[in-house]
Amino acid sequence: MKDLKEIKPYQHQVQYYETDQMGIAHHSNYIRWFEEARSYILTEIGMGYEKMEEMGIISPVLSVSAKYRTMTHYYDIVNVALEVTKYNGIKLAIKYTISDSKTGEIRCVGSSEHCFLDKSGKPISLKRTYPEIDAILEKFNEIKEA
Repeated sequence: MKDLKEIKPYQHQVQYYETDQMGIAHHSNYIRWFEEARSYILTEIGMGYEKMEEMGIISPVLSVSAKYRTMTHYYDIVNVALEVTKYNGIKLAIKYTISDSKTGEIRCVGSSEHCFLDKSGKPISLKRTYPEIDAILEKFNEIKEA
């Protein structure tokens, strides 16, 4: 697992297909960028979705929200910063801040909440069932304190 301070922010370059007729990123893409950033960070800390699924753990989205502040245009590069706002072994809540990589201007802020289930769909506590994963996600939780 990498030291959290060594992990670079997730960056995304806006593609043409992600824009509308005005060359502005469609609002639905921000939710995708949240997921891309979350997957990236989880992989970087050693607990990507692929690894969790191999172990029989799934983590569905319970809720997601976004507040759009300014427009993102074709070919802009944005940074997606994550902050864990809640983790208790059963649920994980994340805050996202999307900002322009050149100016730092905030484009969108949002959040998502997830739970942990076994493959049959029953809720599990990572603290009890997978303490090694819980330890990794506790480190992820430290991102907000760094």
